[in-house]
Amino acid sequence: MTRRTRPLAAALALATAVALLAASCSSSGSEDEDDPSADATGAQPPAATAAPVPGTPGTPGTPGTPGTPSSSADPGSPSAPATGTPSAPPGTPSVPPGTPPGTPTGPGTPSGATGARWQPTPGLAWQWQLGGGVDQSVDVPVYDIDGFETDASVVAALHAKGRKVICYINAGSWEDFRPDAPAFAQALQGSGNGWKGEKWFDIRKLDQLKPLMAARFDMCRQKGFDAVEPDTIEAYNQNSGFPLTADDQLRYNRMLATLAHERGLAIGLKNDLEQIPALLGDFDFAVNEECAQFDECARLSPFIQAGKAVFHVEYKLGTDRFCARTKALGFSSMQKKLELDAWRKPC
Repeated sequence: MTRRTRPLAAALALATAVALLAASCSSSGSEDEDDPSADATGAQPPAATAAPVPGTPGTPGTPGTPGTPSSSADPGSPSAPATGTPSAPPGTPSVPPGTPPGTPTGPGTPSGATGARWQPTPGLAWQWQLGGGVDQSVDVPVYDIDGFETDASVVAALHAKGRKVICYINAGSWEDFRPDAPAFAQALQGSGNGWKGEKWFDIRKLDQLKPLMAARFDMCRQKGFDAVEPDTIEAYNQNSGFPLTADDQLRYNRMLATLAHERGLAIGLKNDLEQIPALLGDFDFAVNEECAQFDECARLSPFIQAGKAVFHVEYKLGTDRFCARTKALGFSSMQKKLELDAWRKPC
């Protein structure tokens, strides 16, 4: 499950906003479900259902997504598996580490970049769905879906439609519902992050977390994903239960970027706006929640200036309150529900 990670007071405020949204009190909530200009995909039966990874418990539903046609999609195809052998947590599909063959040119890949990992460029339309069977009918070149809950056949089907596919995993906090949860020692688990069954990681313990994250990235690679979206990677400015520093976070995030690149996967920087200047060179794109709500979208401009996509969503704000701003900045923006099911209202 994804969320915007902010200090506790803001997290509580967001939780309140979610409750209001569920009650149809938010201006960006259910009222848009009846808006004829919104994507209607989320209201239709999914075109295909992602088969869960064997042994993976179910997780709560997520927000929906309407479709936006795009002519920028090129056929995508998974690269060959990596080589080498990391330690895989119980129940997690794993392939050996190493540098795999490059990912073929696809949507957002600069011309002449054949053999390199995917490099999503500004303006690519996208779909972000972390709950329910993946609705493959949304006509956009990029999908961001749950790595554990998505079967390789779904990734292959999306590639056959010309899509690039991002693998969502939680890299910064423990989730008790994941199949590899027993592999994370109690000492790695800190305070709860505000979501049921989740606790912040002690990201200072790179020697313990690195093989566990490597196994998760191997799972993404084995299933054919083109990129990874690691969530909750700004623990240093949260109430994590550990005395984490900005330098601890930089070391951890750079470790994640290295693991992804060694496997031929692109990697997105999720939120963590304060460290964009330091991490821009390590990450291939950005994923942001609610920069318009908090008036901080300009801080993501370095990604656009570097020719890297910014995949952005707002939950509370209607599209009329942010699209003009974020489109001018070059973002790939849409409105979503916090559950991240199939419904979407793109800019």
